[in-house]
Amino acid sequence: MSNATSGIGRRRFLQWAGAGLVTAAAVPMLSGCAGPGTDESTLRLGAMFPVTGPNALLGEESWRGVRIAADLRNRQGGIAGKEIELIFADIPDVAAAASEARRLVFNQNTKLGLGAYSSSLGLAASEVFARTGNAYVELGAVSEAITARGYDNVFRMNPTARDMTIRHMDFIENYLADQLGKPVSELNVVMLHEDSSYGQSIIDLAAEEAQAIGLTNFRGEAYSATSTDLSSTVLRLRQMSPDIVLAVSYAADAVLLARQIRDNNVKLGAFIGTGGGHSLRSFYDSVGSLTDGVYDVDFAQIHINPDYTPGIDEFVESYHERFGSDPASGHSMANYSGANLVFDILERAGGNDDPDTFRAAAQSMSLPPASTTAGWGYQLDENNQNTRGEMYVMQWNDGNLETVWPPEAAVREPQMITPFGL
Repeated sequence: MSNATSGIGRRRFLQWAGAGLVTAAAVPMLSGCAGPGTDESTLRLGAMFPVTGPNALLGEESWRGVRIAADLRNRQGGIAGKEIELIFADIPDVAAAASEARRLVFNQNTKLGLGAYSSSLGLAASEVFARTGNAYVELGAVSEAITARGYDNVFRMNPTARDMTIRHMDFIENYLADQLGKPVSELNVVMLHEDSSYGQSIIDLAAEEAQAIGLTNFRGEAYSATSTDLSSTVLRLRQMSPDIVLAVSYAADAVLLARQIRDNNVKLGAFIGTGGGHSLRSFYDSVGSLTDGVYDVDFAQIHINPDYTPGIDEFVESYHERFGSDPASGHSMANYSGANLVFDILERAGGNDDPDTFRAAAQSMSLPPASTTAGWGYQLDENNQNTRGEMYVMQWNDGNLETVWPPEAAVREPQMITPFGL
């Protein structure tokens, strides 16, 4: 799952970004080889994703979704008669996100940028596009800050971190409480979370949403994702005797928690991951059948009701044809859906990527739920955030993450299985 809030201070960013803008602006004049930007036959869009570095796995997965969307749209005649050309930039870290965004704006004359999987990368790239009078659309990062800064031309198609915690509480209130035989007010719920800004942002939002449903016995338990031994955290968890555990983890710590919960015989009523490591195929590959029964809230993967996700068969077929496997996570389908929403907006704009024209078209479009391959609808709020994006509850079953909630998107009912083989 995309993750983490800004990894760079705003003041610091503006100091060096401002200096960088002057330098970058001078490059086209010196080199005399600036890109053509959009013209009468080609719509040129910037595409910024991390395909090297620590975010490479899910950055590449996100980029795959955008490429498939562009390829299929071009086969259908493009947008308003123009072919889509994606100008790619690898952004492995925050400095690269800012510098590559400047290159796309000043050297390639790109007016509209797409990205970026990670929240810290999306914040840096969008800052450059917004402050130079251009437009940026986020397709995967979940930090509330992406659209909360109030930029007129920064948009987001995907649901946010708050949508994840709202789905957690929806599932607890409307399914798990009844299954566990307790009213919400009597449930004991603990959120284990790694202690970076990623985990801290989720626990803060979850605490607010827990209060909203009357879940008063809710607490967080932080740990370091770099630790090689989480037994002390697991032993404290056993002492708390929670009915439900929520978890915010990266890949390695998700595996370590699963093994040490099993080794310490900590029986739980339900365990719900929050994207991240619990969404990855590598989680199952590392602990096998221990994953059976574990829930996970994230972007939908391919095991979801096809009646709720129009176009999913075409997406899966195209993914298999191009990459020879199932998607590694839900990020490719989320970015595919988000890119298609952007293309639909550009179609309404007559193939014009002028930021003001794009904004007017984006704010005039509306789609009901279950209109996209990810099951999302579309309606922007006052901050240009799509309010009809959805997160889903999935459950591991024999190596697959199958959508089980909400019922209209589910491929089967949830199963109350004590997680981690206990």
